[in-house]
Amino acid sequence: MGWWWGRQKKIEEPCKKEACNIQSCLSKNNFDSKRCMKVIRLLQICCENCNYDSTHCAPLSALLKTDPK
Repeated sequence: MGWWWGRQKKIEEPCKKEACNIQSCLSKNNFDSKRCMKVIRLLQICCENCNYDSTHCAPLSALLKTDPK
């Protein structure tokens, strides 16, 4: 029982690292998204590169609305 544990190839979700970086940045900056625009843009680039085929791309549009451009 459970002999296969640890033997399955873990499939990494695209853009997970970038999404985690945003969470970290927001936590460090009192959830002020304007101070995290660099990492938010990195997530946007990742999502564009994977054709938004990642669960981590769903909240991107709300984050980008905070960009003062």
